[in-house]
Amino acid sequence: MRAAGKKARRKTRGDGSGAGHKEIEVKIHIRDRAALMRKLKNLKAKAVGARLREMNTLYDTAGGDLARRGEMLRIRIEHAAGKAGSARQVPRKNGWGAALLTYKGPGVSRAGARQGRGYKVREEREVHIADAQAMARIYEALGLRPWFRYEKFRSTYRLPKLEGLKLEFDETPIGDFVELEGDQRAIDRSAALLGFGPEEYITLSYGALHMQQCGLRGRRKSGGEPVPHSGMPDMLFANRK
Repeated sequence: MRAAGKKARRKTRGDGSGAGHKEIEVKIHIRDRAALMRKLKNLKAKAVGARLREMNTLYDTAGGDLARRGEMLRIRIEHAAGKAGSARQVPRKNGWGAALLTYKGPGVSRAGARQGRGYKVREEREVHIADAQAMARIYEALGLRPWFRYEKFRSTYRLPKLEGLKLEFDETPIGDFVELEGDQRAIDRSAALLGFGPEEYITLSYGALHMQQCGLRGRRKSGGEPVPHSGMPDMLFANRK
């Protein structure tokens, strides 16, 4: 298995050495998809690449050591998908192929300048890999096991005059969300342009949100984040093909 070298999506701000960076992001629950699309059009938001279907698999030790420390190790496989809103009509592809390998450190909720504002801040390291199946086998040989899968459809946008901000619209089995990633000022500015306030910021992961929706408490770590053996089912679309 070889890393995809120069093709790796290095998210480091600085010398491009491939070192990790501090990811700052928030989620916002979108209850009116059509209204969001109209707002993006009015703001002249530009789509970045194609809409993608993601299958994400988290890995951990049998005892959940990574999750208990607030860390995350993920393999993400992506395939091009159709237009937004067609999540349940896109055929499922089960092939492995290339993927994105991600490590995230413990998350910290950073308070903002005004009451009610919060951001999720954590170390992130990413690299594209040429053979996801080989990587999964290496993990298993090292004693790591897949423990949670979640899928979603993601569309990425850029807003004019906010080049440092990444806006991602996610269609998930538990609802639609926008993820805003950038510095705090850019996050606040973009949220305001979309008609949202800091009281609507969410810092929980999709796994934690799914656990809440399932009505599970189980064993939790790092502000309500789930751990292996918490009884949480995978977060998948119901009508799988």
